[in-house]
Amino acid sequence: MKIERTFEGEEKNYIALRNFAFDQGVALFGVADVRQLREEFFALSQPVIERLNYGISLAVRLSDAVIEGIEDRPTKLYFYHYRQLNLSLDQLALRITDFIQKEGGRALPIASSQIIDWEKQKGHLSHKKVAVEAGLGWIGRNNLLVNSRFGSRIRLVTILTDFPLKTGPREGLGCGDCKACIAVCPAGAIKERKEDFDHLSCYRQLDCFRKKCRIGHHICGICVKACKMKNL
Repeated sequence: MKIERTFEGEEKNYIALRNFAFDQGVALFGVADVRQLREEFFALSQPVIERLNYGISLAVRLSDAVIEGIEDRPTKLYFYHYRQLNLSLDQLALRITDFIQKEGGRALPIASSQIIDWEKQKGHLSHKKVAVEAGLGWIGRNNLLVNSRFGSRIRLVTILTDFPLKTGPREGLGCGDCKACIAVCPAGAIKERKEDFDHLSCYRQLDCFRKKCRIGHHICGICVKACKMKNL
């Protein structure tokens, strides 16, 4: 299959790539026009990214059994599971990149969990913002991507590309009246309005867990456990 740069070609490319991604084990697949997000990208080569107008968003599902084992702190099993899913996502992104390059396109895989600026807790881009534009879900009160099937029990990765693809549409749902994450947040960081999420309090709690639980990573999982939209 050669790159087709027509509307019909975008559809064909999208179907072929989506089918390949699902064959590789992804739970969710979507494509966003990332030109409106480009000004937020961080520490990426401008001459490279200015040609990459599409963002492919992939999600893999967390193990419900692992998540349900979390009570008032992250478990070591969750820590290991979290790391393995990040590795799996990065490998998926490499396989998608290889697929696109074999078809004559350009692709830039962005690591699923790489912090570039530790002080500001920034990566190269926001995987969840790309996922929102790609139609995979919305930003919830817990400041995580929420999907209508899986809640927040997913992990994300992004590939930037010039491969012509159909995009969106955005997910029209939201958290509605659900406030399950507010009650369980040990830092009190989650508020009624998602815009009021307390990033600093959340990070301090994650750092506390990192030291107290000796897990070597800033993770929690408590609000992830509470967010299970499929049961609503």
